[in-house]
Amino acid sequence: MSQSEFARGYAELKAARADHRKLFWAVGLFSVLVNLLMLTGPLYMLQVYDRVLGSRSEATLVALSLLVGFLFLAMGLLDHARGRVMARIGAAMQDKLDRRVFAAAMKRLALMPTDQVGLAAQRDLEAVQRLWASPVLMAIFDIPWTPFFVAAIFVFHPLLGWLAVAGGAFLIAVTILNQSMTQAPVNRTNGLTLQAERMSDLIKTEAEAVQALGMTGAAFQRWHKARGAALAEGLKAGDLGGRFGSVSKTFRLFLQSAMLGVGAWLVLQNELSPGAMIAGSILMGRALQPIEQAVSQWAMVTRAQEGTHRLAELLTRVPPEPQRTALPRPRANLDVQALSVVPPGETQAVLRGVTFQLGEGQALGIIGPSGAGKSTLARAIIGVWRPAAGKVRLDGAALDQYDPDVLGSYIGYLPQRVTLFEGTIAENIARLHPNADSAKIVEAAQKAAAHEMILRLPEGYDTRVSTLGGRLSGGQIQRIGLARALYDNPVLLVLDEPNSNLDNDGTVALNVAIRSLKAAGGSVIIMAHRPAAIQECDLLLVIEDGMRRAFGPRDQVLKEMVKNHTEIVRSAGPGGVS
Repeated sequence: MSQSEFARGYAELKAARADHRKLFWAVGLFSVLVNLLMLTGPLYMLQVYDRVLGSRSEATLVALSLLVGFLFLAMGLLDHARGRVMARIGAAMQDKLDRRVFAAAMKRLALMPTDQVGLAAQRDLEAVQRLWASPVLMAIFDIPWTPFFVAAIFVFHPLLGWLAVAGGAFLIAVTILNQSMTQAPVNRTNGLTLQAERMSDLIKTEAEAVQALGMTGAAFQRWHKARGAALAEGLKAGDLGGRFGSVSKTFRLFLQSAMLGVGAWLVLQNELSPGAMIAGSILMGRALQPIEQAVSQWAMVTRAQEGTHRLAELLTRVPPEPQRTALPRPRANLDVQALSVVPPGETQAVLRGVTFQLGEGQALGIIGPSGAGKSTLARAIIGVWRPAAGKVRLDGAALDQYDPDVLGSYIGYLPQRVTLFEGTIAENIARLHPNADSAKIVEAAQKAAAHEMILRLPEGYDTRVSTLGGRLSGGQIQRIGLARALYDNPVLLVLDEPNSNLDNDGTVALNVAIRSLKAAGGSVIIMAHRPAAIQECDLLLVIEDGMRRAFGPRDQVLKEMVKNHTEIVRSAGPGGVS
């Protein structure tokens, strides 16, 4: 895709770079001074060969050597300084973009969990930052000085100048060819590597099931095949880039020797001095060094270009959150109006025209067969998936009128599959908030009937857990997930199959938590298959094929369902129904 298609994303990246415009000018000034000081070596050799050796003056040699030592020290300090400045520009850019890129990636992955652009976002930002801190960027700053050094060689003799021009043209052609031929293999390598890493992470996450089902060998073979493809493509790209790097390095060394040879011939013809011969060879090496360096490290440039393009795509497709007027804490009044939802990446709506209302202190059970759209409705209610049509309103305000993090603090959500994050149990319950109130953490755990269970663990609330849960059972993880959902007294609690891993005590505790939230004026939505999950529900919504089939008081809806089922059985006759 062209740059114009992601102009907004590129504009954001350029804006982050523009904040450091003054530092760029400083680096530019340092580069001017460094490249001027690069003339120190050639001029020193010119003076030594043409003046010192002829005059045999030791005092002149000592004075020149001291001056050259000082100039080389200054050049080294300036070169080191510009490298440090560029590294800090890259770090500052990454720091500025980290939150924006992270938030955009999370938003993208919430919609499309396997999206390559979202998965690679942080790696892409790191690749761009590494380019800013790399020597290849210094080489790009130095390349504009190549014509200046070539012009200096022309001063010594036109033949040497044209030899330098021919050599420079050849290396520039190698650079262009390197870029055109290695970009596609490097891009394929990065894509295949990302796929292999994703597959490895998934296999490790599901290690228990993989081992229990005897899938270790097959899983390894599948990962090894993906990893092998990435390695093969990486070797191909590396060999190609290495070939160009070797060609450029070998040719530069040959060219320096050729410069000496031609210079020696000109000295024999009395058209050049020995000092100019040596100085011309040094200038040739300096003129072509940044080009060779760019060729040898072009893979880093290509990786950064690919990362920049993907970041621009991500930032374009996921615009920054607008500034919103802060709304007061809402009451637990939920109004879903003719809601239709098309899952990301699909073209057909899974939910169509669903409407219902839920008031303070009420609990709503949502039932229906698998694939009816219950989880889709849950994602729309919590604001993760945006409606294709209709509205979801909380206390009269559409969900998009709330800042996402603020909205999340008002909603408690328990997904079908609870995942814990690296950290302590207390940190997980507190939704990873720094400096969270311990009293609120314990209160949430008590509401979820997880307090006693947590205290029995070796380090209680300070027990560290991993993404896989570690020593915790499925029921324990579910209770901690419920405590996380109940943290800080949300006004709306959305539970997707909340008792799937709970035992009888856990189910009782769940119902107690629902009753306490209702008594406090909150509202609860439960997506359920089991009747035990809807015991505390006041209302019932039946969804089939993505559409509302029934809605009303729980007992009334259940009676209608039983009545309808009985009528269907009778109409089917003695053969029954299938």
